[in-house]
Amino acid sequence: MKRTISMTVLNRPGVLNRITNLFSKRNFNIESISVGLTEHEGVSRITCVVHVESDREAEQITKQLNKQIDVLKVVDISDQSIVARELALVKVPVTAQTRSEIYSLIEPFRATVIDVGKDSLVIQITGEFEKIEAFIELIKPYGIKELARTGTTAFPRGTQRTAKDLKNISIV
Repeated sequence: MKRTISMTVLNRPGVLNRITNLFSKRNFNIESISVGLTEHEGVSRITCVVHVESDREAEQITKQLNKQIDVLKVVDISDQSIVARELALVKVPVTAQTRSEIYSLIEPFRATVIDVGKDSLVIQITGEFEKIEAFIELIKPYGIKELARTGTTAFPRGTQRTAKDLKNISIV
């Protein structure tokens, strides 16, 4: 099962290396990792999507991450209501005939063309993992010259609703 783990860490050399080594030593595969600065100076947020076999393994990896010196906080946000996004840049070859077809594919996905060349377009698309995957599958028949993806960035929504909360709602 996929688990999304969000952690805040001190922004120091070697922190990312120590964290990825922890996953590697325990034979966990990182499917996606994204790192960036936070609103606090000297602190970064790392979002990892990792495949684990059980809840026990997810708990184990969370505990091991919490033991790292430069890790400030670790949260498995998989079971929460989250906001998750990914960015992809896709360079596709175009001809006079295919240009309008490709533009018609871009529009429903709310993607944007960020570079236009004589024989290629660079398309930027943001959204959830599934949206990015669907767009890439649609654009593949036209050919993909280059593809770059950021990995998932996520954090919990401002309002969390549990199953219990939903049961107590009534419409009168």
